[in-house]
Amino acid sequence: MDVRHAKALQSASLETPTDLGSDAVRDIAAALNVLLADIFGLYVKTKNFHWHMSGSHFRDYYLLLDEQATQIFASTDDIAERVRKIGGRTLHSIGQISRSQRILDNDADYVTPLDMLAELRNDNKQLTANMRETHDLCGEHRDVATASLLENWIDEAERRTWFLFEATRAGETG
Repeated sequence: MDVRHAKALQSASLETPTDLGSDAVRDIAAALNVLLADIFGLYVKTKNFHWHMSGSHFRDYYLLLDEQATQIFASTDDIAERVRKIGGRTLHSIGQISRSQRILDNDADYVTPLDMLAELRNDNKQLTANMRETHDLCGEHRDVATASLLENWIDEAERRTWFLFEATRAGETG
């Protein structure tokens, strides 16, 4: 392949045929890319806390966070593929993720186990709210396929929030 042909391929359109309007593609792809950045941020934070877990409940929390990180990461490909299916472009780099994410990083040298779980609980709760906003946007544009996927991701995030909430509850007296 000559250089001219390779450059032409690099600039070729990535538009995918869809019956969604151009405004819908632009708006939904942008919203999904921000969600994707949030999910990558949440994945890295969850793995960070998994790697740095300590304390008397180490094994339980370590396994919980590993399970949650696996679930979070599994959604990344589905989100990016949905962006492409509707004719949008996905995130290209860690820098773009960093500029887009709303989930805050935690670079502290030490975080207590309960603070880790509480922070992840709040992050998952915020992610759920962000996904609901994107779901509403999909409704405005009649994108039922993306809305349906979001409903499953919302359910997963709510389950993670619930587990993290229960793990951080003070012991009941009775």
